[in-house]
Amino acid sequence: MAAKLWKKICLFILIVACLFNITFKLVNKLPFFDELRNSAQYMLNQNNEKK
Repeated sequence: MAAKLWKKICLFILIVACLFNITFKLVNKLPFFDELRNSAQYMLNQNNEKK
């Protein structure tokens, strides 16, 4: 009986941790446009260094 209770408690903690992790990643993610601009700037810098 106690094992089933602990299993449910651990499962609940795991679900909350996963939801918190997903929410944290969504909140702190750079917008897609900014990410594209940063990638393009990096590529331009790399090409200029090679010349």
